[in-house]
Amino acid sequence: MKFDLDQNTRKEILIAVTEKLEDYYANTKACKITPTIDVANIKNLVSQVDLINGMDNFEAIDYVTKNLKENSVHTPHPSYFGLYNPRSNYAGIIADLITAYFNPQLAAWSHAPFAVEVEAHLIAELASKFGYSTNKFDGVFATGGNEANQTAVLCALNNQYPNFNRDGIFSVSKKPIIYCSEEAHHSVHKAAKTAGLGYNSVIPIPVGNDQKLDTTILKEKIEVSTQSNHAPLMIIGTAGTTGAGIIDDLVEINNIAKEYNIWFHVDAAYGGAAALSEKLRNQLKGIELSNSITFDAHKWMSVPMGASVFITSHPNILAKTFSISTEYMPKDADKLEVVDPYCHSIQWSRRFIGLKLFLSLLFYGWKGYEETINHQADMADLLRNKLTNNGWVVLNKSNLPVVCFTDEKNKNDQNFTTQILENIYENGNSWLSVYPINNINCFRACITNYNTTESELDELIEELNIERDKYTK
Repeated sequence: MKFDLDQNTRKEILIAVTEKLEDYYANTKACKITPTIDVANIKNLVSQVDLINGMDNFEAIDYVTKNLKENSVHTPHPSYFGLYNPRSNYAGIIADLITAYFNPQLAAWSHAPFAVEVEAHLIAELASKFGYSTNKFDGVFATGGNEANQTAVLCALNNQYPNFNRDGIFSVSKKPIIYCSEEAHHSVHKAAKTAGLGYNSVIPIPVGNDQKLDTTILKEKIEVSTQSNHAPLMIIGTAGTTGAGIIDDLVEINNIAKEYNIWFHVDAAYGGAAALSEKLRNQLKGIELSNSITFDAHKWMSVPMGASVFITSHPNILAKTFSISTEYMPKDADKLEVVDPYCHSIQWSRRFIGLKLFLSLLFYGWKGYEETINHQADMADLLRNKLTNNGWVVLNKSNLPVVCFTDEKNKNDQNFTTQILENIYENGNSWLSVYPINNINCFRACITNYNTTESELDELIEELNIERDKYTK
């Protein structure tokens, strides 16, 4: 068949692709991190190709790899200090290749029993790491934190309203309300919107000077809701905010959730990996008390996009929320003590998401992950010290490798961070972002790469110092 190509051609293509990818993987640091943005040129690069007849196989490979290399922000670069986009570990990359070859269909247990059981085992392992009871948990792999948070909202609704799975929003007499920090990820708002609750069902709670959700204000807002035509549905605590890497007071949030009988969800998409480190685990105190957790393996566990997990301490809630019966799906699971994934999640047909985490653990083990996480935390501590010694001021208090800082003399100058970042992006040697802390625009540097060393930290600070001196002259 034409789609298969012949065996020799396949081997030649694999060799050609592998050589290009290995060269990029081995020499990522030689790349300019930030591309030159020319919208018209990039649109032309895409539109000029012949999609009717196609092109030579090897020309196609050259075309794609060349343009990805020239027109991407290189997040695998060790001097990328940006968002939670880490370099993929090699086991995860190979896992994606294996998954593409076998292409298992994880909708039904009987179609991919090994793959489904691998993911079930990983859910159990992660539930244990987060402190859930060994016989009181459930979970499912998701495409990303957005899907996992949406799953949490749907589970909270089905838990609160017995007929929600049948009558939906029409079974609700009072408007359900979701409470979260104003620093929470906006996937919470998106989840509320797609669940039919609307943006206005989300009440952002202000944070204190420590950037944590203010639990006093939270209680006040809940009291106001209960006295109106609203029904408190869930509280979302964040474990590792996108901006400053802050972990909310999960213990106190749980106490409030229990007092008002509200579903307590923890968005630990990034910071959840702290549970894998003896050094950092205590930062997540209270997460074991939650009703559910969002965790992104594609963040701090450095596997390719996207690999998220939704875990809950309610063993039956996923089935209640997503179970459905059809005539055309295999019925093998009906006679076995197993669960068909399509009855357990938003997704129906889906790929083997969990393999990239499973193979990574087979390669490196939990111990390897703990060493890597500790290394990145140590690099962040070192960066904080180096910044302070060079006259910069760190403004966030986080034990996670997220550092927000500014220059004391220029902190109120709105153009300071913008101008310096423009110069840094143009140089292409490093990449960091900007984030406001207490109304001050700060530089935000996150250690996302397990290959980042003291050398990259020194290069970043040297560049920052040079740009600061140029700006103040």
